[in-house]
Order: sequence, then C-alpha cells, then structure tokens
Amino acid sequence: MDEQTLRNVAEIIRDSKYCMAFTGAGVSVESGIPPFRGKNSIWTRYDPIILDLTYFENYPEASWPVIKEIFYDFFGKAKPNKAHEVLARLEDKGILKCVVTQNIDNLHQEAGSNCVYEFHGNSHQLVCMACEDKQTVDQVDLSLLPLKCAKCGGLVKPDFIFFGERIPEEAYHKSLEAARKADVCLVIGSTGEVMPAAMIPREARRNGAVIIEINPEDSFFTREVTHIHLQGSAGIVLAELEKHLFKSL
Repeated sequence: MDEQTLRNVAEIIRDSKYCMAFTGAGVSVESGIPPFRGKNSIWTRYDPIILDLTYFENYPEASWPVIKEIFYDFFGKAKPNKAHEVLARLEDKGILKCVVTQNIDNLHQEAGSNCVYEFHGNSHQLVCMACEDKQTVDQVDLSLLPLKCAKCGGLVKPDFIFFGERIPEEAYHKSLEAARKADVCLVIGSTGEVMPAAMIPREARRNGAVIIEINPEDSFFTREVTHIHLQGSAGIVLAELEKHLFKSL
C-alpha cells in the first residue's frame, strides 16, 4: 500500500459520481466481533444449527440462549471502530452515497452512517414469526427465553437472516440498484464467499464500476472482480485513504 496508489485511489473516488461501499465481517473485527467463518471464527466455537430456521422453530429453547450469548451478551458490547467512522464521515461529506453491508451489528448506523442497506438484517431488531410485529431488543427482557410476542404469543426471532431464509426484499433491490448506479465500489472486509451478497460487487463491476478492495488478504473478489487491492486492515487503510482524499479535495 504505497503513497502513490493511495493518491490514485483518492483521485478515483474524488472524481466519482456515485461511490458506494460493500462491507463484510472484516470491518467489524476491529470492534472485537469475530468473523463467522475461518480461523477463530464463530462457527469454530458454536454449532451453526442454532441459526437454522427449521431448528430454531422446533427448538427455540435450545437456540435462543446461544443466540443471546453470541449476539447480545458478546456482540452487544461492541462499538464502532475507525473504519465505521471514516465511512460515516465520507457519507457526511457527500463522497460516499451508501453502504451495503453483510453485517448485522448496527455499527455503521451507530458511527453515523444514514444510508445503510442491511443485506442480512439487523440483530438489534426483533420480529414475531406469527404476526410480524417488530420491536427493538432494548424493548424486551432477554432473561425470559425463548422470546414470545406480546401481541399474539408467537415465537420472536432476531430480525436477521437465518439459514433457510430469503434476503429482505427491500435491502436486496436497493443494493442491486446501488450497484447498477455506482461508478466506484469500495469492497471492505468481505471474503466474497457468501451468496447472494457477493453478487453486489460483481454487479457493480458488470455495470462499469471501478472496484477498490480493502482486505488484509486476497479474497474471492481479488482476481476476478477487483481492479485495485489496498492490502491491510479496514481501519488503517481507510484512515490513510481519508487523509489523501481530503488533501485532494
């Protein structure tokens, strides 16, 4: 990651008409949230069956305590890091138009980003599987598990995608729309393994966008989708890029 490359990338972003970001688990690692896959990941410590929709419906008393431990006792303490903050500032300056995220941790919003399309939902929201009533997690008592709907008595689940569920329609279409409008797409902290989310940067490239990847290692995007790979952690690279970008504005 040399200075000239950073200057070139800053120039590309500065000249863009519609710059979007596509973020994955790597963005939140610096907030203490481990990825779901790979070394030291969530699924090396927990059985992913807890997020299988059918299993959850049949055995909520087994799934909910583990879900609480992962997503609310542990993840709930996480705070936005430098990467989230830089993206929020870029949006505030009108440079970044939107963030499409695979993450469910709400940290982009907590950092100040307003236009966030959550491809996999949000752990801070809850939904009744019977009447579809929604509420936030701070409105319920997580010591009373499994959660039941106060309106109809139905089973309540976190409002993020379980295995066996479809992508939220609105987030799906808005993400695709952004990818088709983008002339620059920042791919940050995503390995490109999870479909259909990984099709978003591919759709952006197919429509002529310059793909700028920020990842410590090569990903599934690097060879076939990425034009420029800035190698390093999201927070460090974005902070350096921000300096060059504001120098050139």
